[in-house]
Amino acid sequence: MIVGVPREIKTAEHRVALVPAGAESLRGDGHTLFVEQGAGMGSGFPDDAYRAFGATIVPTAADVWARSEMVLKVKEPVEPEWPCMRKGQVVFTYFHFAASEPLTRAVIRSNIVAIAYETVQLPSGELPLLTPMSEVAGRMAVQEGAKYLEKVYGGSGVLLGGVPGVLPAEVLIIGGGTVGANAAKMAAGLGAHVTLLDLSLDRLRYLADILPPNVDPLFSNRHNLVEQLRKADLVIGAVLLPGAKAPKLVRREDLKLMKPGSVIVDVAVDQGGCIETIKPTTHENPTYVVDGIIHYGVANMPGGVPRTSTLALTNATFAYAKRLAKHGWRQACREDAALFLGLNVVEGKVVYPGVAEAFGLPLADPKTLV
Repeated sequence: MIVGVPREIKTAEHRVALVPAGAESLRGDGHTLFVEQGAGMGSGFPDDAYRAFGATIVPTAADVWARSEMVLKVKEPVEPEWPCMRKGQVVFTYFHFAASEPLTRAVIRSNIVAIAYETVQLPSGELPLLTPMSEVAGRMAVQEGAKYLEKVYGGSGVLLGGVPGVLPAEVLIIGGGTVGANAAKMAAGLGAHVTLLDLSLDRLRYLADILPPNVDPLFSNRHNLVEQLRKADLVIGAVLLPGAKAPKLVRREDLKLMKPGSVIVDVAVDQGGCIETIKPTTHENPTYVVDGIIHYGVANMPGGVPRTSTLALTNATFAYAKRLAKHGWRQACREDAALFLGLNVVEGKVVYPGVAEAFGLPLADPKTLV
C-alpha cells in the first residue's frame, strides 16, 4: 500500500502521525511511504530520520494526498485539506465529527473512508486510541488551570496546593474517565482538594480505592454539581460520550455562582464541550472571559507537548495502521471488531450512530460496506 503522512497544519499542532520507527516497520512490510517535508520536526523527528528507513520526503502536502492510498494524520482535515481528499482514500486520524457539521459534510462529499481514532473501541469499552491523549490532556488540564489561576493571567491569585496555614484550591472535575482520573492525580499531587463527579457508582468506588485521600469521589447530579461550582477555584470538564456531542452540564447562569477569577478548562471541547459557554480556542489564544470566569478551550491540548504526545499516540495507533496497510481497510475491519467501530463515514455514507444523530443524517449499516 502507498501510505502518506502530511504535516499537521491545524494552529499550533506539532504532533506527527508516524515516527521513524514506524516508517521502518512499514517499509519492512513492503509498503511505499511518502512523508511531507518537516512533518516530524515539531516532535523532534527530522526528515533524515525518515529517509534513513526508506521513506520518500516530498515537498508539499498536496504531493502526499495525491499519491497516497492511506493518509495517516493526528487531527481532523482542516478546510484547506478538504479538496485534497479523494474517493476511496483511507484517512486514519482523530475526526471528532460530532463537533463540526462542515467537516462532516466535506468528508461525505469527498467519498473517502474515514476511520476515527476516537471511536476504535475494545469489547471492554476501552477506547485504546483515545486513552493516551486523554491521559496527556487530563494532566495538562491541571497545569494549565493552575497557571491561569495566577493573577497575572487574570485569575483569582490562588496557588493550587496552598501552603501551611493557607487552605489549598478547590478543584472540581466533571467526569471520572481517563481524563478525569489523570486530572485528579495531578491536582491531588499538587496538594489541591479535589472533588470528582461521575454517574457510575462502580467507577466512583474504583476511584475511591486508587486516588489519594484529598480526592472525594461524588455522585454526579444537578444538586451536587451546583454546590461544588460555588466552591470551585478550578473546574475541569472531562465528560465523554464516544463519537457523540458532549452534554452541556454547566449552564451559562451557573457561572454567576462561581467565584470571580475562577478557571474552567473543558477538555471535552473537541466534542462540543460540557460547559455551555465553552468554545474552541488555540494555544496562541487559549483563554477568554465570560461573567468573570476564565475559560480555557484549546481543542488540541496534547499538541502543546508534541514529543510526549506523538510517542504516546503512535504507541497506540501504529498496530492498527500497520494492519490497515497490510490487509486493506475492508479486511482489516472485518477481522478486528475494535477497528470496525472506528468506521465513521464510508464513501459518502455515515455509518457511526453518534455522527448521524448529531446532524440528523441518514445512518448506513457498515456491515454492508465491508
